[in-house]
Amino acid sequence: MLEDFDLEQIVEPLLGWFEKNARTLPWRSVATPYRVWVSEIMLQQTRVEAVKPYFARFMEALPTVQDLAECEEERLLKLWEGLGYYNRVRNMQIAAQTVMEQYNGELPADYEKLRELKGIGNYTAGAIASIAYGIPVPAVDGNVLRILMRVSADDSDIMKQSVKTKVEQALLKVIPADRAGSFNQALMELGAIVCVPNGEPLCGQCPWHDFCETRKKGLWQELPVKKKAKARRIEDRTVLVIRDGERVVLKKRPKRGLLAGLYEFPNELGKLSEDEALHAVQEMNLHPMRIQKLEDAKHIFSHVEWRMQGYMVEVDSLTREEAGLLFVEAAHSEEKYPIPAAFAAYTKYMNIRLGNERFEDK
Repeated sequence: MLEDFDLEQIVEPLLGWFEKNARTLPWRSVATPYRVWVSEIMLQQTRVEAVKPYFARFMEALPTVQDLAECEEERLLKLWEGLGYYNRVRNMQIAAQTVMEQYNGELPADYEKLRELKGIGNYTAGAIASIAYGIPVPAVDGNVLRILMRVSADDSDIMKQSVKTKVEQALLKVIPADRAGSFNQALMELGAIVCVPNGEPLCGQCPWHDFCETRKKGLWQELPVKKKAKARRIEDRTVLVIRDGERVVLKKRPKRGLLAGLYEFPNELGKLSEDEALHAVQEMNLHPMRIQKLEDAKHIFSHVEWRMQGYMVEVDSLTREEAGLLFVEAAHSEEKYPIPAAFAAYTKYMNIRLGNERFEDK
């Protein structure tokens, strides 16, 4: 158990390993508080390799806290498009506005004040404070929980907040005051590339090889203990890509809830037949002429899974907009309107010329 384990012994081997094995990452090269903050928010629920191009694009477009605070919402969501969990970037903007108002545009060099900012919890506050400011506070994410449970053979459920708090308190006693940022990054790195989340850990490459209790006892498949989350709800949906040759129909989602404020194709719950899909289009006061079945697609959110089928529907000229619908130029739709990755399988049909497609007259 972690309480009975000598945690002091992990520090020097870990720091020595990190000096030789740290990955070159764009947010590490210049670790300003703002860059650390943006990278850590992007890295939540997202792989490092996937984040790299988004980080570069975001930093080029919004290089300062002030730029983020003042960015128009649709542009901000467009910059985030594809990363998902859009509330992350909305919260970042609210926090940036607070930083402009209360801290003259500089993220505070204070762990507790960082935690008070919208969307910043213990982990992100710890990462900013330690990496950018050298403050000796822990930054405990899933990687850190996993490797500390394994090195100490602790079978506590890491989904419990009390366990995370226990780990934070334990690390607070051993984190080196003069190398806090390197120590926290080294813990994250070890969990990312050696004591990996999926598959067998690379024990031969681990600086804790000699004293790891899980390696000695052969328990890596049992640790860490993580109570299974509630099964996702399954939703069937029918997505309608409605075109008149020049324009495509989009809808803006509500300001609250899943994918709040983003743009989407009109869609209906359930799997509609072609006749039902055409009727749904007519209910929008549009006049369908032809319809084509598109491929099926799937998108997984944290608590719900969408299983989608699609239709491309040609309508006569979109002469007037109906309530709740936007008629946008197909050639510029993807550039201007933030459409969530959930609809990625169907966005390519926004710019396909209808005249080159085969449709069945209904």
